[in-house]
Order: sequence, then structure tokens, then C-alpha cells
Amino acid sequence: MSPVSVDAPRVVLVTGASRFLGGSIAARLAGHPSVERVIAVDTEPPRTGVFRTEHAADAATVEFVRADIRNPLIAKVIASAGVDTVVHAALSASPGRSGGRSTMKEMNVIGSMQLLAACQGAPTLRRMVVKSTTAVYGSRSRDPAVFTEQMEPKATTGGGYAKDSAEIEGYVRGFARRRPDVSVTVLRFANVVGPRMDTALTRYFSLPLVPTVLGFDARVQLLHEEDALAVLELACTAPAAGTFNVAADGVLLLSQAIRRAGRIPVPVPAQLTPTLARFVRGARLVDFTPEQVQFLNFGRVVDTSALTRALGFRPRWTTQQAFDDFVTARGLRPVLDPARVRAVEERAVAVAGVLP
Repeated sequence: MSPVSVDAPRVVLVTGASRFLGGSIAARLAGHPSVERVIAVDTEPPRTGVFRTEHAADAATVEFVRADIRNPLIAKVIASAGVDTVVHAALSASPGRSGGRSTMKEMNVIGSMQLLAACQGAPTLRRMVVKSTTAVYGSRSRDPAVFTEQMEPKATTGGGYAKDSAEIEGYVRGFARRRPDVSVTVLRFANVVGPRMDTALTRYFSLPLVPTVLGFDARVQLLHEEDALAVLELACTAPAAGTFNVAADGVLLLSQAIRRAGRIPVPVPAQLTPTLARFVRGARLVDFTPEQVQFLNFGRVVDTSALTRALGFRPRWTTQQAFDDFVTARGLRPVLDPARVRAVEERAVAVAGVLP
């Protein structure tokens, strides 16, 4: 879609502020020259220093408000502050950290509906940026090689984060129709990795023994955390209305990623993966959902040309570079000493050479 002409942001409200992306984008926007006030909202207080900004000393102060967006009182926060820009980054992908699947759905879907209702009646609102996910496309054996924004999943997305995100996008589209004066941008992020990201996928690649689905080698497309923050900031300050895929260039096969992390793959028959996923969740190693297991079967790759055309944005990190930065920052070392592995291989070759 063509860019929507709106004023530069002055008063910004950011949801999900206690998490890395929400807190970091609040700090970045505080350093923007046009921004006078940033209101960071979440149900839990952020870590100390999460709102620290490296921008100029006269940057706007980030004000933390401990509030639940499921509560209608969020409308009073928006109205009393004269909020003109909302960044909705509060969607949770982890049932375990949210207190269970039902609580996670309530926080994601009901919270988003309440936020949109509050925004509906806010006369000062001029722009909204919503963090979504490429998981809305699903992961299936008959998926296209590359997804574009015009493509829809062939079947209803499963009952987790992807389904929540798809429902929320529907409500956001309805809001955009009712408030055509508001520039609405939906950013569908690929899996975000980096030195400070703590997700099911980063925990998965940190396991010494990494379970994989026997006979499958998924294509994995990632996004570096700094690129995720950069595109969120750009969408707030130079907006274009519409829905956009956001991902790094290039892909890694799952087997390549595991080798680059120095982990040991453990192929598991497909029929045993649900049992294994339950065990891993129960042991609190990785909060793996069925939709994430599907992703490890088939992977997912998206086209990002619409984002480049609309916002002129190109990620600084490729998928491989983003993954390598995550591995380096986490200090992941090969589980098996490469020199010892080579020595065993050379010995095996030598023995094979003398056999009749």
C-alpha cells in the first residue's frame, strides 16, 4: 500500500514493555527528536536499565505504567496522555511463561481487543504498529516455497501463538476500516534471534542434544534482534500502512544451524515427536508447542520485497549472520571437540584402507 501521510510521533504508548523488544523500542523512540513522551505499559515491571538509551541527554523519559491491557482502564491512559502512536508488542508465544495456554490466549487476544477498543475512541491517535509473526502462514508439507503477504494458510492455523496472531490481525484490519485516519502497520516477524533474545528457538539451539524429526530438514529464516528494533522504529517514524513480512535474507537448513551451533542432532521418528515435546516442556528445557514442532518439520520462508518497496528497509544481518551472532554471544561451544572428531574420522579411514 502507499505511504500514509501522518505527523511525526510525539506521545507514544508501547505495550509489552517488560520484554526485550518492547522495552528496547520504547528506549529507542525516547531518543527520537520528535518524541516528547513515551509510556511503557506491561503487567510486570521491566528489568533495571531496560529503558536506558544511548541517544542524546535530552531524550524523552520513558514512563512505566504497570497496567493490564485487558482492563478497560487502558483507555484512560491513552486518552489522558493524548497518545498519537501505539506500538503493540505484547503478544506472547510461550504458554509456560504466560501461566498456561488459556491465560496466554486471554492476554493475547482479549488484551489486543481491549487495546483496539481503547484506540477506537482516542481522537489523538494517528498511527498504530502491531508486531505479528510469519507463523500465521503455518508450516505444512504443501506450503509454497516462499510466502507473500497476499497468501493465506491452506488450513486453519493450530491452537497456539500463530492462531492468536491470525485472530489479532483480523481485529486490526477491522480497526483500520473503522479508523481510516489512523496509519496501521502490521509487521510479521520471522523468528528473532540475537545476543539478548530468549525464546523457544534460542533455547532449542542451546540444548547439547538437539532433537530433530527423522527424515526432515526444515528451511529456517531468521531475523536479528537489532533489525527487528530498527524496522519497528522505522514503522513509527516513517510509516506505510499495510501488512509486511520482516525477515533476513537467505536461509539455513536446520541441520546446518545445528552444526554451526556445535550441537549434536538426535533424529526422532515423527510419531514420537509429540511425546518428546511434552517431555521437553515438562522438564522446562524448552517451552515447545505443537506449531513449533511443525515448523521444525517443514520450516517457513517469506518474501520481504513489499517491505523494501514501502519502507526502504533491508536487514543488516543475513539469516546466517544473525544465527552466528547468537551463537557467539551465547558462548556456545561444540559439544564434541572438533579435533577429536577429526582424529576419529581419520583413524576410521585408515582402518578402512587396510581392510581387504
